Amino acid sequence: MTDQRSFGSALLDPEMPPPPGLTDPQGRPAGRRFDIYRNNVAASLTEALATGFPVIAKLLGEDFFKAMAGIFLRAHPPGDPRLQLWGGKFPGFLARFEPVAHLPYLPDMARLELGLRQSYHAADTARLPIAHRDPAEVLAIKPRLAPATLILASRFPILTIWRKNMGHPDLTIDWTPETVLITRPDFDPVPQLLPEGGTTLARHLKGRLTLAQAVTATQTLEPDADAAALLTLFLSAGALTLDTTLSEGT
Repeated sequence: MTDQRSFGSALLDPEMPPPPGLTDPQGRPAGRRFDIYRNNVAASLTEALATGFPVIAKLLGEDFFKAMAGIFLRAHPPGDPRLQLWGGKFPGFLARFEPVAHLPYLPDMARLELGLRQSYHAADTARLPIAHRDPAEVLAIKPRLAPATLILASRFPILTIWRKNMGHPDLTIDWTPETVLITRPDFDPVPQLLPEGGTTLARHLKGRLTLAQAVTATQTLEPDADAAALLTLFLSAGALTLDTTLSEGT
């Protein structure tokens, strides 16, 4: 009998021999069959990683990405049968992977691409009921960030790099820090640049303060922030919800 641990280890490492006791339907050692199966598994995992991190794959090139994926999948095999959720440790892996140290923005790019997937799979919640309401009533609402809303701060222009590699090749990259707001207003996540003060405003949107109070607190801490523009962005992007079933840590 072959135990699951040795089988899994051999399945992800092409240098390991087939597990002892593994046979084909005729009772013969299943070396060649196992090699084919192992190659198929590695190819599927590599494809899943490239699908989840398309800009990383494009920036590094197919051959390099495949080789790197082989190292990553052996170090961090999937812990969930849903491959679309795999890759949570990829940003940290890139930060420690010496061959890409000359591209210091890659870990943050991976965080952005991972964040887009996390936003896509986040729980559904109702958007704020602000249509046809008096502005004073809207400002009295006590919202929180929706589960699909994420904020990623980087010292690199990660959103511009991402957009340039996702259909906008004419974009010029200005190598300045960017903070990204990811929301899911409809079915697909949408990344946008978050202006100054946006992260501070988000910290105050936990269901305890009204919008007016959150804006005031933000202006106190960051006087140069354009509170009106930030409020418009959060409301129009579907970043907020009134769902009270969410935890305070959301």
